[in-house]
Amino acid sequence: MLKILLKKQLMEVFRSYFYNPKKNTARSKAGIIGMFLLYIFLMLGVIGVSLGFLAWTMCGAFVAADMGWLYFLIFGFMAVLLGVFGSVFSTFTGLYLSKDNDLLLSMPIPVGSIIVSRLLNVYLIGLMYIAVVLLPAFIVYWIFGTCSLAVVIGCLVMLLLVSVFVLLLSCLLGWVVAKLSLKLKNKSFVSVLIALAGIGLYYFLYFKAQVLLRQLIENVVVYGEQVKGSAYGLYLFGRIGEGDWLAMLLFTAVIAVLSVLVWLLLKKSFLSIATASGAQKKTVYREKAAKLQSPDRALLGKELRRFASSANYMLNCGLGLLFLLALGVGLLIYGAEMVPEIDRMLRPGSAAVLLCAAFCLMNSMNDMAAPSVSLDARTLWQVQSLPVSGWQALRAKLNMHLLLIAGPALFAVVSAAIALQDGIAVRLLFVLVCLLTALLQAEWDLFVGLKLPNLHWTNEITVIKQSGAVALAMFGGWGLALVLGGPWFLLRLDAAVYLGIVAALTAALDLLLWQWLKKRGGIVYSNL
Repeated sequence: MLKILLKKQLMEVFRSYFYNPKKNTARSKAGIIGMFLLYIFLMLGVIGVSLGFLAWTMCGAFVAADMGWLYFLIFGFMAVLLGVFGSVFSTFTGLYLSKDNDLLLSMPIPVGSIIVSRLLNVYLIGLMYIAVVLLPAFIVYWIFGTCSLAVVIGCLVMLLLVSVFVLLLSCLLGWVVAKLSLKLKNKSFVSVLIALAGIGLYYFLYFKAQVLLRQLIENVVVYGEQVKGSAYGLYLFGRIGEGDWLAMLLFTAVIAVLSVLVWLLLKKSFLSIATASGAQKKTVYREKAAKLQSPDRALLGKELRRFASSANYMLNCGLGLLFLLALGVGLLIYGAEMVPEIDRMLRPGSAAVLLCAAFCLMNSMNDMAAPSVSLDARTLWQVQSLPVSGWQALRAKLNMHLLLIAGPALFAVVSAAIALQDGIAVRLLFVLVCLLTALLQAEWDLFVGLKLPNLHWTNEITVIKQSGAVALAMFGGWGLALVLGGPWFLLRLDAAVYLGIVAALTAALDLLLWQWLKKRGGIVYSNL
């Protein structure tokens, strides 16, 4: 029974490798093998090689300074971070709040077997991430340092202890996340905030990594003595990799005690969390007059609620809103210095044209309208059965897109106009071009979404992130930025004249696409 449950858990984790969500069919054997080879290449060929290069850069200096334990401590800490990051959410959804909890608990299956199978699933996923970090570090140390029997055994013991510790930590964090999720009513915004915090932390560490690594290598002895003096337990943990038998024994005993405590916690809390229905607001009926809404306003509200209800939709299609805000803030801070320098290096007016192209590039990441038609797949009949035209439904999607980008786009455009050193005519034309291109991109996104709909998806991420409409929407924004800025360097025109021509052409395209969506597009939507 345990083997069957574990196989089921692993099949759920790698479901997309056996099943094509775009075509709603099973993959061929060649497709399955190709997906797994791609996964192995990404894990070993990209992440493993990168971490192996990092270990190669660090190990020689640490071994020469007799600080091998600090080397193992650093990579052990990295393995814990990557392992927890890779397995904590599978713990949350796979152990506590899995969709088949009710089904399995209704069968004559011991609760302990269900828990163990899901713990093994979480353990194997965490072990995979941990091995990608630690195995290259071990191999590099065996090359630069020593490769005795005690060191090899110590490295294997460290791999085992770190993997079990990650499992325990993932279970505890998953338990906290599951408890909180049962209390929350709108989980989408919380998921978005957590994801944005993770992205921000990643980029902060990425840009600081080289400086921190250089400082660490240059002061390895100083930092090592500080850690050894103030946190002796961490020193002992690093000594495991160097083959210290006492350190192995002590940490094995500690992990064993923690494992027993976590197991008792799981057995006690699993049923209460797995069978919980979550936060439910008690409503009391109060008689009140219904507020009538116009069809356009009701359709717009539906589109906005759809966007706000999906963390995947917000993160993948609305991330450009933050980039527009960042562009505006950056121009307010550095624009006074940067803009004149661009004009000086190239020619007067170049900053205005290039900022228009930069705005198009940033705005291309806002493609909310592109998957909106496909996301209607399960409710399309409801809209088509209402006394509204196809154009009204499409216009609601277009208005949703424009309403969401309005604030960040205006902020970025006004900040850029303030930073420009050109005359009032160039500034006004700059604002006009940016607004017209924003409208053009919104219309283009809706156009490709209508031309390339996917109404047979089983997972919304398929149309939000992996559809041809979304790809064309983003590439169209990149192409618009290139077409807008490229001819400036070939034509020797005044900036006002050039932006005026661009504004006229963009307005013509806006009008053309608007008329197509209003007439032909509405018919296409009604016949989907």
